Amino acid sequence: MSIRLTVLSVMEEVAAEQEKKLAPLSDGSVLAESGLDSLCFAIIVARLEDRLGVDPFTMSDEIYFPVTLADFVALYENVAAA
Repeated sequence: MSIRLTVLSVMEEVAAEQEKKLAPLSDGSVLAESGLDSLCFAIIVARLEDRLGVDPFTMSDEIYFPVTLADFVALYENVAAA
């Protein structure tokens, strides 16, 4: 499964588990408007670390918070490619 599909799958899983209504997602979707809260994103990051073996938020000295879904996926793709 590609990183993008893994990210989308985990987001959908967490939304369902946390009983959140996930907005339709596209590359330009703003994460803050996705229907997920900060707890959901913490769970998503933890699950992605388990599934992908990387946590881009701890692997870099530079602090960067993605704004869109495309930014979030690219963050994982860039770390996985390094």
